[in-house]
Amino acid sequence: MDGRILEEHTEYVVYAIHRILDQYKESHDARESDGAATTGSLPRSVILIGHSMGGFVARAATIHPRLRRSAVETILTLSSPHQSPPLALQPSLGDYYKSINQEWRKGYEVQTTRTGRYVSGPKLSNVVVVSVSGGFNDYQVRSKLESLDGIVPPTHGFMMSSTSMKNVWLSMEHQTILWCNQLVVQVSHTLLSLVDSRTGQPFPDTQKRLAIFTKMLHSGIPQSFNWKMQPQSPWSAHVLAKDVKDTAVSQVHTLSDCPSSFHWNDDILERDLYIQTTTVTILAMDGRRRWLDIQKLGSNGKSHFIFVTNLAPCSGVRIHLWPQKGKSSSDLPAGKRVLEVTSKMVQIPAGPAPRQVEPGSQTEQAPPSAVLHLGPEEMHGFRFLTISVAPRPTISGRPPPATSMAVGQFFNPDEGEIDFTPVSMLLSIHSHKDIFLKEDHPLAFNLSFAISLGLLPVTFSLKTAGCGIKDSGLLDEAGDNGNTKLCKLRCFPPVALAWDPTSGLHVFPNLYSETLVVDSSPALRTSTGAEKTTVFLLLDPHCAYKASIAVSVTSAASRFWLLYFSQIAGFCVAVVFFALMRQAHARPIPSILKAVESNLRMPFPFLPFVAVPILLSLSFSFLVSQPFPPFSSFTIVLIICYLLANGIVILLILVSQLVFYVAAYLHVFIKTRWQLWEGNFGFLFLHWFMNLSSRFFSLKVVRILRANPLFVPISAAIVLSMFVHPALGLFILLLYHALCCHSSLCNSLTASLRSHARKKESDYKTEGNYLSQQLKAKPGSPSKENSSSYIQTQEDIFHLRHGLLVLHILATLMFVPSLVSWLQRIGMHQSFPRFLDSFLCICLILHGIFSSESLLNSEVPLPRIMGKEVRLNLIYLITGIYSYLSGMELAPYKVLYAMGAIGIISFALSILQAWTGATRFGRRRHWHRH
Repeated sequence: MDGRILEEHTEYVVYAIHRILDQYKESHDARESDGAATTGSLPRSVILIGHSMGGFVARAATIHPRLRRSAVETILTLSSPHQSPPLALQPSLGDYYKSINQEWRKGYEVQTTRTGRYVSGPKLSNVVVVSVSGGFNDYQVRSKLESLDGIVPPTHGFMMSSTSMKNVWLSMEHQTILWCNQLVVQVSHTLLSLVDSRTGQPFPDTQKRLAIFTKMLHSGIPQSFNWKMQPQSPWSAHVLAKDVKDTAVSQVHTLSDCPSSFHWNDDILERDLYIQTTTVTILAMDGRRRWLDIQKLGSNGKSHFIFVTNLAPCSGVRIHLWPQKGKSSSDLPAGKRVLEVTSKMVQIPAGPAPRQVEPGSQTEQAPPSAVLHLGPEEMHGFRFLTISVAPRPTISGRPPPATSMAVGQFFNPDEGEIDFTPVSMLLSIHSHKDIFLKEDHPLAFNLSFAISLGLLPVTFSLKTAGCGIKDSGLLDEAGDNGNTKLCKLRCFPPVALAWDPTSGLHVFPNLYSETLVVDSSPALRTSTGAEKTTVFLLLDPHCAYKASIAVSVTSAASRFWLLYFSQIAGFCVAVVFFALMRQAHARPIPSILKAVESNLRMPFPFLPFVAVPILLSLSFSFLVSQPFPPFSSFTIVLIICYLLANGIVILLILVSQLVFYVAAYLHVFIKTRWQLWEGNFGFLFLHWFMNLSSRFFSLKVVRILRANPLFVPISAAIVLSMFVHPALGLFILLLYHALCCHSSLCNSLTASLRSHARKKESDYKTEGNYLSQQLKAKPGSPSKENSSSYIQTQEDIFHLRHGLLVLHILATLMFVPSLVSWLQRIGMHQSFPRFLDSFLCICLILHGIFSSESLLNSEVPLPRIMGKEVRLNLIYLITGIYSYLSGMELAPYKVLYAMGAIGIISFALSILQAWTGATRFGRRRHWHRH
């Protein structure tokens, strides 16, 4: 998580690519010099596969100025963040990401002059990128960050989840994606398919490679159910029209007959069956063909047909559409031939194999492994649909499945529509929402959740309530074990297909009790369109079910924190800036805790702090012609994130305040006891030690440093920030803040205790004695009013320093991931930090050193705008709004720019104060409590 380290890794990858290609040439030349026969051409490019940040490094190496032309043409990334880092906290890292992505956007554009004259084609026109995400189990990188939208046009790459990858269907953790056997095998076969067997080189044609990736990795489920893929970004319209046309043609799903090895003769089938009901059931490989009248069974709105089975397409079952009954293909005109639609059947992951209750008894019903969906437009012009089942001795020679099942049905999609509104989803947190499905229900149910399951995962429970057994009744609360076992022999296990526009397909086989969740990031400023999740539920129509749906609070809380951590991080800094604004405006200076609490008052100032940044963001989207996010969910999520940020800041303030007060009370207590011990042996020994140490402080160098107490912390912090690591310089700044807070708090407590002691002593004296004692007081002793003013001054200093400490603690935490990466590389090649990080840290140091309480007074002349003087509270307000907007853009590292600007302003005010003749510790207006 360090920009400098990523740059070094990029340079190393470029060197490694050149070394690999040179090694092939050296080996080829060595064989030629030895007289050995050489065939084929030398490799001209390499395929890069990157995991996590390695995928971004692979893209950065592709556009590196020292990389040879066409040395990289294919990139496959696994769980790699492309849009932004998972923790965009370091400025140099965010800047490096921004520059690389900008170069990639330009790389797919036609190169022209300023006058618009054509210069050359796109630099990256031959580069294909495929991004594979780990799904909802990847807690480090979300699918939204792994998207290629806006970076790589759809004609040259795509992003898909491992949950929708063919033969994988699994969500996996960030490291698991490297060794998951299903994914490794599928990716290996895909990479081997990219090589042309005739030349031994990867296919040079971009669309050919993209088509191979699509064929080998993508399942056909989204296209079969008319689920839209990821939306195309507006800028991709500038891609060459030819590439768009070729890609559109290559991605069209074409139907083809089964291979000739699976050809069936009509005499193989024993006899035809004529189905008179809308539902057809197959329980054995009987070698028969079922005829279904589309015109008759598809009437009354039941114009859709769905078919689920565990039989293998082509070898176990084949499906045809017939214009007329009994006519062979050769007897019909070319436009009215029999159409085989078996190839439209798509595979789905099957659950565990059915188990046998007792030896020799019937096994449980098999789970479906394939599904076919035909819409009315696909069956238009055809009269009959046939389902042909192979006999048990299969043609391919493979052993038949232990149990065979297939269920088909003509259905009306409107009858299976179940919508869950936001209100019903939120109410399900307290009470489950139950749904009863009687027998002869639709095979397919379309559950539409208005709030994305990526934000509010739901626990879905499905219980068999009946399976066509007479007098079976509904299951009681405890469950009838015998009836449940019997129904498992008659009903196939339910399957759920959850579709999310961002993360793709998620399959839940054998769905009896499961938490449905998708890896989506709704309610962001970049979110467009509907954010609902569609769940396609496949249930046995012969059985009755009781479904229960409830939002999982624990899962929702963890998902919310995972998805919106970047926003909350930016909002935390905005909260502190708003609190510093109130400190700069109010007199006497309130504590940072009271300032935060004051900003939470309803309706003002809480609503303006929330509404103004939202309006500014929407106005900016309108000016740049960007689509607006869903306003309601967008606003609600922002308010929740802002409240969480306030809670985090308050917790940080309370913890630090507790530490300071405990340390101050202990210090004052020990100091008081010290005076009581005066005269004993221990005190004499310590007094001797203090006298000895005073000789050291009398040295000239020490006296110079004591006369300039800020020289040491400033010098040490700047040196560490420039030449070692910025976080180390910020640690020095935090130590300086802590010492100032401790000193001012100790002074305040000591003065308060003395004032309390004098007041208590005066209660035992008469008024006359008290006046005479006042006349005998020493000259220059503080009066009661001066003592109160001194206490208030020390409290103001503590409150101010405490606020700056909280702000700079947040800034230091933003550099901690980079510091951890730097510590792991100790002993290796070290380089200086990026200038941007060091410069911003120096500005933070200047802010912490020179933003004393004198800067909050009106003694320093400030610039005027429209006749009004610009105060620091207005500057803090502007930086707070900027930090709020940075959090909304998922770029919390930008808040350091605001902190740096405040540091420059603070330093400039200090210079201006010295220039105007005011001393840094000069006059100061005091406020008294009356």
